[in-house]
Amino acid sequence: MPSLADRRARLAGARLYLISDSAPGGRPLADVLGPALAGGVDVFQLRAKDAPDEELLEAARVARALCDTHGALFFLNDRPELVGSAAADGAHVGQDDVSIARARELAGAEALIGRSTHSPEQVDGAHVDGADYLGVGPVHATPTKPGRTPVGLDLVAYAAGAATLPWFAIGGLDAGGVDAVLAAGATRIAVVRAITQAPDPGAAAAALCGALSEAARG
Repeated sequence: MPSLADRRARLAGARLYLISDSAPGGRPLADVLGPALAGGVDVFQLRAKDAPDEELLEAARVARALCDTHGALFFLNDRPELVGSAAADGAHVGQDDVSIARARELAGAEALIGRSTHSPEQVDGAHVDGADYLGVGPVHATPTKPGRTPVGLDLVAYAAGAATLPWFAIGGLDAGGVDAVLAAGATRIAVVRAITQAPDPGAAAAALCGALSEAARG
């Protein structure tokens, strides 16, 4: 099993984070996740909040095998108690979920714990509370977070100046609109529909990776 230090080192080099349920775009998980990982996704999060444990763990087996093949990290959303059973690298928790400390207790000492943040105070607080990485957003309104007010680019710029942990801008991002968040200081992004709803998930992932690489060269 990878150590926490090993996982943190891999996280530090990650740039493109995909979040999906077990049937992205109505397709089998492997049909989307496999090409997306081949296209450059570094981190995958299985987000199936209402799925029974058995269903989630079955999808996790698929995800774990594919992530191992491509050298990607694998997270569960809001199910830290299942991290060990799923052989996941960690869990991602929102502001309304369990604390970071409790998530780490449930997931295990070698697991990574990510935290969603929606304000400067939450960005700062996640550092104090011991998160391993942050999600910063939603930058734009998105149906994956109904009712959540978009934070725009101001929080991206704040995180760029204040965050010392790896962080991913998230929320309504796609290849056509990623330039603005990169210009605001993001170097990592997380996406859902930009890949899960793409006719060619591998090409969509590659296009996003290309935008990230171009920004890094710039």
